[in-house]
Amino acid sequence: MPVSAASTNSNELDWIARAQQGDGQAFGELVEKHRPGVLNVVYRMCGDPQLAEEAAQEAFLRAWQNLRRYNPKFAFRNWVYRIALNLAIDRLRRRTETVAIDTLREILTVETDGPEATLERHEQAEQVRQAVLDLPPTSRAALILREYEGLTYQEIADALDIPIGTVMSRLNYARGQLRESLRRSWEAT
Repeated sequence: MPVSAASTNSNELDWIARAQQGDGQAFGELVEKHRPGVLNVVYRMCGDPQLAEEAAQEAFLRAWQNLRRYNPKFAFRNWVYRIALNLAIDRLRRRTETVAIDTLREILTVETDGPEATLERHEQAEQVRQAVLDLPPTSRAALILREYEGLTYQEIADALDIPIGTVMSRLNYARGQLRESLRRSWEAT
């Protein structure tokens, strides 16, 4: 029998309440539910699986330490995303170069195309990933939450603790930069 969204939300609110009282098992349920999304967001933000894993772990540690300050008026997912994105941005500021993204999985999952089409798609995907990684961290975060995670403008505003107008501005800027960067890349080939 499928679990309804209301039931899932009720479970999450129960886990949060129990975790705020010190129940580590309840917090473990929250981590299990939100870890894949946090990892995905941070990975897309930085392009480094190891950094994504470290930032996700630290984000959940900070969430546990600050859980009493969490306001259930906002989605827990958005709160954890904000923590994780801030950690990723801090770490990226300290880095001098971006680690290349491993795209082998994508290449291996394409079985119907010939090797030339697969190589071309791989190259285009790599260009898109690099263009995203070249965006300023604040614009990249908004773009990742919208395009890869499917968050609404309001959810992005909550996750990044910025006004909706700023979300729209950052998304507009990010999309324009991506268009220009990809246009230059594809004209060069």
